[in-house]
Formats: sequence, C-alpha cells, structure tokens
Amino acid sequence: MAQGPTYKVKFRRRREGKTNYYRRRRLLLSRTPRLVIRKTNTATIVQVIEAQVIGDVTLAAAKSTELISHGWNAGTGNMPAAYLTGLLAGRRAKQNGVSESILDIGLNPPVRGSRVYAALGGVLDSGLEVPHDPEVIPDDERVSGKHIVEAFKHFQENKSNPSQFASLGKKKTTITSIPKQFEATKKSILALTETGLKKSKLPAAAKKPKKKAPRERPEVRPPRAVPRKPKPKKLISRGRGKKGKRRR
Repeated sequence: MAQGPTYKVKFRRRREGKTNYYRRRRLLLSRTPRLVIRKTNTATIVQVIEAQVIGDVTLAAAKSTELISHGWNAGTGNMPAAYLTGLLAGRRAKQNGVSESILDIGLNPPVRGSRVYAALGGVLDSGLEVPHDPEVIPDDERVSGKHIVEAFKHFQENKSNPSQFASLGKKKTTITSIPKQFEATKKSILALTETGLKKSKLPAAAKKPKKKAPRERPEVRPPRAVPRKPKPKKLISRGRGKKGKRRR
C-alpha cells in the first residue's frame, strides 16, 4: 500500500471492488433514473433508481424469485427468468411515472446476448425507453429458454455428465415445458392490473408458517433456587515463607 503525506485513501467500495465511481459519476450526470441490473447464481434483480441529495431512491424493483407467484416453476437464475423479471420491473416503473432510464450494469462484463441484456429486453418490451444497441439483446429462442431444452436433451442422450440437471430432476420440474411456461408467465405479467403490480401474491408454499401455540404454564410454580453463600477466602500470607525459617 502506498504511503506518504500526499496519499489519499480511496472509498471503501472502491477498495472492495464493488463500485466504479468514475462510471457512476457519468451516469449521475445524465439526470436520468438508472436501470440497475444485477445478477447472482440463482436470481436476477432489476431496479429503477433515482439519485437524490439524501441518497439513492428506488422507484421500482423486481426480483426473479417473485415469478413463482405468476406461474413460473423453473429456475430463477436463467435467461427466461431474467427477461420476465425485467418485464415486471418495467411495468412497475411505468406505473410509477418513469418513462425513460439509463442502463447501469455495474461491474458485470458487457457480453452481448448475456443474462443482463435479457433483462434489458424485458424492460424494453414493457414500454420503458432505454438507450441501447439492438445487437446486444439475445434472440427470441434463447429468451424463451429453447437452448435449455436442447441442452437437456443433449445430456440425456449422451450422458457424458450425469450431474447436469440433477438438481432439477429431484424437484420434478419438467424442463421441456420451459418455453410454454415462459409464454404463460409473460401473459400473466402483461395482464396484471395496477393493484396486482403493487402487491405480489405468494404461493401456498411461500406463505409464512403458522405461529406455534403458546406453552402451557403450570398452575403451581416451583420454588426458586436459593443461591449459596460464597465460602470465605483463605488468607494467604505474602511473606517469603513460614515464620522461623529463612531462605538462604
């Protein structure tokens, strides 16, 4: 680490590699709400954020795990789920009065046809205006999940890697029906009313568990334990030894 009286410590998120402040400054100078797209191994998060003096304010947001309440039974970390999440977030942003935004992919690499741009395609189909290059958005076959079905059939025939799709098989998910699920979920999101966009109904499996019944208290409480009195400490002489004897 550099040292010296002229050394300036960088911001914490810059040191941790979480924020590129030069890119963030350029986005804030546009005076336009940012379309923030972030992805994890199991989910995709889409937010429309406006920078204010008090800090960033989220105007609309959606997460791919919400798709379960709209009829989506497949994985939430794939490309079709990213598109549907962007579509849901875009509709919520339009309802809140947002008409345009600027893309913010953070530290994600700008790979053409990736999951980030699939979410952008969903936002564009919702009617939100975002400056972009049409070539970066994946084609309709990949967005609908047909490539997942083809990969599933390939590994089922060759069986070169039996661990592929193993976790989905335990959940009894029909992988070959992903394109149909995609179309059905897309229609469900487009048919949502203003009330349905505000509140997402959770499925029966995702509802909060029932509260446990309170424990029965006994009528007669047992007596409290009486603390024992501490024993007196023995006084130990701090002399060099016993009286009458001297160390030589």
